[in-house]
Amino acid sequence: MRVVGNLLLGIWLVLYGLRGLLGLQFQYDHYVMSALALIAGVLFILRR
Repeated sequence: MRVVGNLLLGIWLVLYGLRGLLGLQFQYDHYVMSALALIAGVLFILRR
């Protein structure tokens, strides 16, 4: 589970960075970003 949490966190960080640097936007991006952050956080909490 920790590997999945790390992967989701990495994806979130890359997408968040691209949104800020390049102004990257897609439909429902705030929902996708929130869901990725929430799932990664829950997986990290469950692992501890």
